[in-house]
Amino acid sequence: MRAELKGKTSSISVHNSTILSRPHSSLSGALKGCLGSLDGGCIEKLLLHCASALESHDVTLAQQVMWVLNNVASPVGDPNQRLTCWFLRALISRASRVCPTPTPTPMNFNGSSARIDTRFMSVTELARYVDLIPWYRFGFCAANIAIYKAIQRCPKVHILDFSISHCMQWPTLIDALSKRPQGPPSLRITVPSFRPSVPPLLNISTQQIGLCLSKFANSKNIPFQFNVIDNHNTSIDPSSLSLEEDETLVINCQHWLRYMLNEEEDDFINATKSLNPRIMVVVDEDSDMSDSSLTSRITTCFNYFWIPFDALETFLAKDSAQRLEYEADIGQRIQNIIGLEGKQRVERLESCVKVSERMRNGGYLNVPFCDDVEAELKALLAEQASGWGMKREEDTLVLTWKGHNSVFVTAWVTDELAR
Repeated sequence: MRAELKGKTSSISVHNSTILSRPHSSLSGALKGCLGSLDGGCIEKLLLHCASALESHDVTLAQQVMWVLNNVASPVGDPNQRLTCWFLRALISRASRVCPTPTPTPMNFNGSSARIDTRFMSVTELARYVDLIPWYRFGFCAANIAIYKAIQRCPKVHILDFSISHCMQWPTLIDALSKRPQGPPSLRITVPSFRPSVPPLLNISTQQIGLCLSKFANSKNIPFQFNVIDNHNTSIDPSSLSLEEDETLVINCQHWLRYMLNEEEDDFINATKSLNPRIMVVVDEDSDMSDSSLTSRITTCFNYFWIPFDALETFLAKDSAQRLEYEADIGQRIQNIIGLEGKQRVERLESCVKVSERMRNGGYLNVPFCDDVEAELKALLAEQASGWGMKREEDTLVLTWKGHNSVFVTAWVTDELAR
């Protein structure tokens, strides 16, 4: 899909008499036309070949392909090489679980130096992380303006925030509300106690985040409350929300739905609809990695996660610690998507088309974004590398890298409010 772009980034010799002295016949077929120049398209073919070998329990072939991939993988190479490191690690991890006999692990795998450590950031580090590329800020910006417009003359506002980004979007909205011509509303933000254990991770508690927001809101003379509701998964219990009749309800859902099973996602959407919010904003990554087929997930995953790897290449040095840490967080996701199955696989990303279909089936109607949103997003992207762009697909706004969809933003109202 993106081989034509990825192919420009590397030309790696793989002539190695030890590895390929007696290649498996199927391996020879996989390498046909690739020797001497393993570009993105050839790497993708090898990854698929390895996945097929693992699914058919062909340990010998799987190991041979891994050896070839190891000659490409480098944690400090070009985007293809760095991405290959994480796929190689995921495939080795998968092989250790799914093969009927122990799979000999080749020595000195280049991918072995790419470590995944649990990394907890300070608030300052998280702010730098969010600002690195517009992956999060694009959704923050669009959602905040849409919410601001939706609650324009509302004296009391309650935001239910389902997000993995630790409330990082709210200071900007609080500041905007403090300058509202008719005066700021009283604001209540409610967040769930449970959060998927996925990057980015913060070194302070949710309650401490609330205290920070409270201090900021007080400095802006906005009456503010921060509530944490007890929950044990990504679902929602309407009875725990303490909703008040005179407050306007907003639901913010950023990079959240993908951590639910299909039936849980539908239940969540139905539960939010029963609350009749003034607006619900849904932001997520525009790719489909929910397929049960490993080969399908590899193809989608390789072509999608190439985007942040390539974007980071444009402005960070190959050995930049910040770059390596960001890539390691993506690597953790790759390992979950490729290396695990069943309930252990928590990453179940769905495309914008699928998510929108779920929202409509749940009784929501898609609403367009105003021109102000597009203007603000264009200003945001003007500060970024030249490869970032934005497009409108019907009522959806999409962040793109070199023309390829990365993150989508949608706004929804219940069919009752639309009448």
